[in-house]
Amino acid sequence: MSRERILIAGCGDLGTELGLQLADAGHQVWGLRRRAEPLPSPLHSLRADLNDPVSLERVVPAELDLVFYIATPSAFNDDAYRRAYPEGLRNLLNALDDQAPRRLILVSSTSVYGQEGGEWVDEDSPTQPAGFSGQRMLEAERIAMASGIATTVVRFAGIYGPGRTRMLNKVRNNEPCIADQYSNRIHRTDCIGILAHLARPDVAAGIYLAADDTPCPQCELMDWLADRLDVPQPPRADKTQRQRGGSKRCRNDKLKASGYELRYPSYREGYAAMLD
Repeated sequence: MSRERILIAGCGDLGTELGLQLADAGHQVWGLRRRAEPLPSPLHSLRADLNDPVSLERVVPAELDLVFYIATPSAFNDDAYRRAYPEGLRNLLNALDDQAPRRLILVSSTSVYGQEGGEWVDEDSPTQPAGFSGQRMLEAERIAMASGIATTVVRFAGIYGPGRTRMLNKVRNNEPCIADQYSNRIHRTDCIGILAHLARPDVAAGIYLAADDTPCPQCELMDWLADRLDVPQPPRADKTQRQRGGSKRCRNDKLKASGYELRYPSYREGYAAMLD
Protein backbone atom coordinates (compact mmCIF):
# COMPACT_ATOMS: atom_id res chain seq x y z
CA MET A 1 0.00 0.00 0.00
CA SER A 2 1.08 3.59 -0.56
CA ARG A 3 1.25 5.81 2.55
CA GLU A 4 -2.26 6.17 3.92
CA ARG A 5 -4.08 8.16 6.59
CA ILE A 6 -5.71 5.68 8.96
CA LEU A 7 -8.10 6.07 11.89
CA ILE A 8 -8.60 3.31 14.46
CA ALA A 9 -11.77 4.09 16.41
CA GLY A 10 -11.73 2.13 19.65
CA CYS A 11 -7.95 1.85 19.97
CA GLY A 12 -7.54 -0.63 22.81
CA ASP A 13 -5.36 -3.72 22.93
CA LEU A 14 -5.98 -4.98 19.39
CA GLY A 15 -6.17 -1.50 17.89
CA THR A 16 -2.91 -0.35 19.44
CA GLU A 17 -0.94 -3.34 18.19
CA LEU A 18 -2.56 -3.05 14.76
CA GLY A 19 -1.77 0.66 14.65
CA LEU A 20 1.88 0.08 15.49
CA GLN A 21 2.18 -2.46 12.68
CA LEU A 22 0.55 -0.09 10.20
CA ALA A 23 2.76 2.79 11.34
CA ASP A 24 5.85 0.59 10.96
CA ALA A 25 4.69 -0.04 7.37
CA GLY A 26 4.85 3.72 6.74
CA HIS A 27 1.26 4.82 7.31
CA GLN A 28 0.02 7.76 9.38
CA VAL A 29 -2.20 6.34 12.13
CA TRP A 30 -4.56 7.99 14.61
CA GLY A 31 -6.01 6.04 17.54
CA LEU A 32 -9.26 7.23 19.08
CA ARG A 33 -10.31 6.24 22.60
CA ARG A 34 -11.95 7.62 25.74
CA ARG A 35 -8.91 7.26 28.00
CA ALA A 36 -6.56 10.18 28.47
CA GLU A 37 -3.35 8.09 28.46
CA PRO A 38 -1.39 8.73 25.25
CA LEU A 39 -0.82 5.94 22.77
CA PRO A 40 2.74 4.77 22.09
CA SER A 41 4.69 6.66 19.44
CA PRO A 42 4.40 6.98 16.48
CA LEU A 43 0.62 6.68 16.88
CA HIS A 44 -1.32 9.93 17.15
CA SER A 45 -3.67 9.95 20.17
CA LEU A 46 -7.21 11.26 19.87
CA ARG A 47 -9.42 11.51 22.95
CA ALA A 48 -13.15 11.35 22.29
CA ASP A 49 -16.25 9.36 23.20
CA LEU A 50 -18.01 7.47 20.41
CA ASN A 51 -21.28 8.35 22.12
CA ASP A 52 -20.50 12.07 22.20
CA PRO A 53 -20.95 13.42 18.65
CA VAL A 54 -19.48 16.84 19.54
CA SER A 55 -16.24 15.35 20.84
CA LEU A 56 -15.94 13.23 17.69
CA GLU A 57 -16.47 16.14 15.35
CA ARG A 58 -13.65 18.04 17.08
CA VAL A 59 -10.99 15.37 16.62
CA VAL A 60 -11.69 13.21 13.54
CA PRO A 61 -8.89 13.87 11.02
CA ALA A 62 -9.64 14.93 7.46
CA GLU A 63 -8.85 13.05 4.27
CA LEU A 64 -8.84 9.59 5.81
CA ASP A 65 -8.11 6.62 3.56
CA LEU A 66 -9.00 3.83 5.95
CA VAL A 67 -11.17 3.58 9.07
CA PHE A 68 -11.22 0.69 11.56
CA TYR A 69 -14.07 0.40 14.06
CA ILE A 70 -13.07 -1.78 17.04
CA ALA A 71 -15.59 -1.03 19.77
CA THR A 72 -15.41 -2.35 23.34
CA PRO A 73 -18.69 -2.23 25.30
CA SER A 74 -18.37 -0.92 28.84
CA ALA A 75 -20.43 -3.81 30.25
CA PHE A 76 -22.15 -6.99 29.15
CA ASN A 77 -25.69 -5.69 28.82
CA ASP A 78 -27.91 -4.54 26.01
CA ASP A 79 -27.54 -0.83 26.68
CA ALA A 80 -23.74 -1.01 26.61
CA TYR A 81 -23.75 -2.98 23.35
CA ARG A 82 -26.27 -0.61 21.79
CA ARG A 83 -24.07 2.37 22.66
CA ALA A 84 -20.85 0.70 21.52
CA TYR A 85 -22.06 -0.75 18.24
CA PRO A 86 -24.97 0.80 16.33
CA GLU A 87 -24.98 4.18 18.10
CA GLY A 88 -21.22 4.64 18.29
CA LEU A 89 -20.73 3.62 14.67
CA ARG A 90 -23.52 5.90 13.50
CA ASN A 91 -21.93 8.82 15.39
CA LEU A 92 -18.54 8.15 13.82
CA LEU A 93 -20.00 7.97 10.32
CA ASN A 94 -21.75 11.29 10.92
CA ALA A 95 -18.46 12.82 12.11
CA LEU A 96 -16.78 11.69 8.89
CA ASP A 97 -19.29 14.00 7.16
CA ASP A 98 -18.47 14.13 3.46
CA GLN A 99 -15.24 12.14 3.69
CA ALA A 100 -14.95 9.11 1.43
CA PRO A 101 -12.41 6.64 2.87
CA ARG A 102 -11.60 3.80 0.49
CA ARG A 103 -12.51 1.23 3.17
CA LEU A 104 -14.36 0.90 6.48
CA ILE A 105 -13.44 -2.19 8.50
CA LEU A 106 -15.86 -3.17 11.27
CA VAL A 107 -14.92 -5.73 13.91
CA SER A 108 -17.93 -7.92 14.65
CA SER A 109 -18.35 -11.38 16.18
CA THR A 110 -19.55 -14.88 15.43
CA SER A 111 -22.26 -14.20 18.04
CA VAL A 112 -24.34 -12.88 15.11
CA TYR A 113 -25.07 -16.55 14.36
CA GLY A 114 -27.84 -18.21 16.33
CA GLN A 115 -27.22 -21.85 15.37
CA GLU A 116 -27.43 -24.26 18.32
CA GLY A 117 -26.84 -27.74 16.92
CA GLY A 118 -23.18 -27.76 15.92
CA GLU A 119 -23.95 -26.73 12.33
CA TRP A 120 -21.19 -25.45 10.05
CA VAL A 121 -21.58 -21.73 9.34
CA ASP A 122 -19.94 -19.38 6.87
CA GLU A 123 -20.48 -15.84 5.59
CA ASP A 124 -23.69 -16.84 3.81
CA SER A 125 -25.31 -18.67 6.72
CA PRO A 126 -28.45 -17.23 8.34
CA THR A 127 -27.80 -14.67 11.09
CA GLN A 128 -30.55 -14.94 13.69
CA PRO A 129 -28.85 -14.28 17.03
CA ALA A 130 -30.88 -14.96 20.15
CA GLY A 131 -28.73 -12.78 22.43
CA PHE A 132 -28.50 -9.00 22.60
CA SER A 133 -24.77 -8.93 21.84
CA GLY A 134 -25.19 -10.62 18.47
CA GLN A 135 -28.29 -8.56 17.72
CA ARG A 136 -26.50 -5.26 18.33
CA MET A 137 -23.44 -6.29 16.34
CA LEU A 138 -25.64 -7.36 13.45
CA GLU A 139 -27.36 -3.98 13.61
CA ALA A 140 -23.95 -2.28 13.36
CA GLU A 141 -23.00 -4.50 10.41
CA ARG A 142 -26.07 -3.33 8.52
CA ILE A 143 -25.32 0.32 9.28
CA ALA A 144 -21.76 -0.11 8.00
CA MET A 145 -22.83 -1.91 4.84
CA ALA A 146 -25.37 0.83 4.09
CA SER A 147 -22.90 3.67 4.74
CA GLY A 148 -21.90 4.20 1.13
CA ILE A 149 -18.28 3.34 2.03
CA ALA A 150 -16.76 0.10 0.78
CA THR A 151 -17.04 -2.02 3.94
CA THR A 152 -15.35 -5.10 5.32
CA VAL A 153 -16.97 -6.84 8.30
CA VAL A 154 -14.76 -9.24 10.28
CA ARG A 155 -16.67 -11.72 12.43
CA PHE A 156 -14.12 -12.90 14.99
CA ALA A 157 -14.54 -16.12 16.94
CA GLY A 158 -13.53 -16.11 20.62
CA ILE A 159 -10.20 -14.33 20.96
CA TYR A 160 -7.46 -15.86 23.10
CA GLY A 161 -3.76 -15.19 23.58
CA PRO A 162 -1.59 -13.07 25.90
CA GLY A 163 -3.84 -11.30 28.40
CA ARG A 164 -6.88 -13.34 27.28
CA THR A 165 -6.83 -16.39 29.52
CA ARG A 166 -10.50 -17.07 30.28
CA MET A 167 -10.38 -20.71 29.15
CA LEU A 168 -7.13 -21.39 31.00
CA ASN A 169 -8.68 -19.95 34.16
CA LYS A 170 -11.77 -22.16 33.75
CA VAL A 171 -9.58 -25.26 33.54
CA ARG A 172 -7.39 -24.25 36.48
CA ASN A 173 -10.54 -23.64 38.55
CA ASN A 174 -11.96 -27.05 37.52
CA GLU A 175 -15.09 -25.47 36.09
CA PRO A 176 -17.32 -27.80 34.05
CA CYS A 177 -17.31 -28.13 30.28
CA ILE A 178 -20.42 -28.70 28.19
CA ALA A 179 -20.11 -31.88 26.19
CA ASP A 180 -22.21 -30.93 23.16
CA GLN A 181 -21.13 -27.30 22.82
CA TYR A 182 -18.67 -26.43 20.07
CA SER A 183 -15.86 -23.95 20.65
CA ASN A 184 -14.44 -21.63 17.96
CA ARG A 185 -11.46 -19.38 18.55
CA ILE A 186 -8.84 -17.16 16.97
CA HIS A 187 -5.47 -16.17 18.42
CA ARG A 188 -4.85 -12.49 19.21
CA THR A 189 -1.83 -12.47 16.88
CA ASP A 190 -3.98 -13.71 14.00
CA CYS A 191 -6.68 -11.11 14.78
CA ILE A 192 -4.16 -8.35 14.23
CA GLY A 193 -2.73 -10.02 11.14
CA ILE A 194 -6.20 -10.54 9.68
CA LEU A 195 -7.17 -6.88 10.17
CA ALA A 196 -3.98 -5.70 8.46
CA HIS A 197 -4.49 -8.22 5.65
CA LEU A 198 -8.11 -7.25 4.99
CA ALA A 199 -7.10 -3.58 4.82
CA ARG A 200 -5.05 -4.23 1.70
CA PRO A 201 -6.50 -2.65 -1.44
CA ASP A 202 -6.09 -5.93 -3.34
CA VAL A 203 -8.31 -7.83 -0.87
CA ALA A 204 -11.99 -7.50 -1.69
CA ALA A 205 -14.38 -5.80 0.72
CA GLY A 206 -17.19 -7.89 2.19
CA ILE A 207 -17.94 -10.13 5.16
CA TYR A 208 -15.24 -12.46 6.49
CA LEU A 209 -15.56 -15.08 9.20
CA ALA A 210 -12.32 -15.23 11.19
CA ALA A 211 -11.74 -18.43 13.13
CA ASP A 212 -8.96 -20.99 13.19
CA ASP A 213 -9.03 -24.31 11.34
CA THR A 214 -10.22 -26.48 14.23
CA PRO A 215 -13.62 -25.90 15.79
CA CYS A 216 -14.01 -28.58 18.44
CA PRO A 217 -16.22 -29.62 21.34
CA GLN A 218 -15.56 -27.49 24.38
CA CYS A 219 -14.64 -30.56 26.43
CA GLU A 220 -11.98 -31.59 23.91
CA LEU A 221 -10.26 -28.23 24.32
CA MET A 222 -10.56 -28.16 28.10
CA ASP A 223 -9.37 -31.76 28.47
CA TRP A 224 -6.31 -30.96 26.35
CA LEU A 225 -5.56 -27.89 28.46
CA ALA A 226 -6.00 -29.86 31.68
CA ASP A 227 -3.42 -32.39 30.49
CA ARG A 228 -0.97 -29.61 29.61
CA LEU A 229 -1.55 -27.87 32.96
CA ASP A 230 -1.36 -31.18 34.89
CA VAL A 231 -4.68 -30.57 36.61
CA PRO A 232 -7.81 -32.77 36.77
CA GLN A 233 -9.98 -32.90 33.68
CA PRO A 234 -13.09 -30.75 34.00
CA PRO A 235 -16.40 -32.22 35.11
CA ARG A 236 -19.14 -32.52 32.49
CA ALA A 237 -22.20 -30.29 32.51
CA ASP A 238 -25.36 -30.81 30.49
CA LYS A 239 -26.61 -28.62 27.69
CA THR A 240 -28.98 -26.74 30.00
CA GLN A 241 -25.84 -24.94 31.22
CA ARG A 242 -24.81 -23.94 27.70
CA GLN A 243 -23.08 -20.58 27.57
CA ARG A 244 -23.93 -17.63 25.36
CA GLY A 245 -23.00 -17.85 21.70
CA GLY A 246 -24.87 -20.99 20.72
CA SER A 247 -23.06 -24.01 19.31
CA LYS A 248 -21.76 -23.94 15.75
CA ARG A 249 -18.63 -24.70 13.73
CA CYS A 250 -17.13 -21.75 11.86
CA ARG A 251 -15.60 -22.06 8.39
CA ASN A 252 -12.70 -19.81 7.41
CA ASP A 253 -12.52 -20.80 3.72
CA LYS A 254 -13.19 -17.30 2.41
CA LEU A 255 -10.54 -15.73 4.63
CA LYS A 256 -7.92 -18.26 3.56
CA ALA A 257 -8.91 -17.90 -0.10
CA SER A 258 -8.19 -14.18 0.22
CA GLY A 259 -4.55 -15.06 0.90
CA TYR A 260 -4.31 -15.01 4.69
CA GLU A 261 -2.24 -17.75 6.34
CA LEU A 262 -2.97 -18.47 10.00
CA ARG A 263 -0.08 -18.21 12.42
CA TYR A 264 -1.96 -20.48 14.83
CA PRO A 265 -4.22 -22.85 12.86
CA SER A 266 -5.45 -24.72 15.95
CA TYR A 267 -5.74 -24.40 19.71
CA ARG A 268 -2.77 -26.73 20.08
CA GLU A 269 -0.26 -24.33 18.53
CA GLY A 270 -1.88 -21.25 20.07
CA TYR A 271 -2.18 -22.45 23.65
CA ALA A 272 1.20 -24.22 23.51
CA ALA A 273 2.79 -20.87 22.65
CA MET A 274 1.03 -19.25 25.62
CA LEU A 275 2.00 -22.01 28.07
CA ASP A 276 5.59 -22.17 26.87
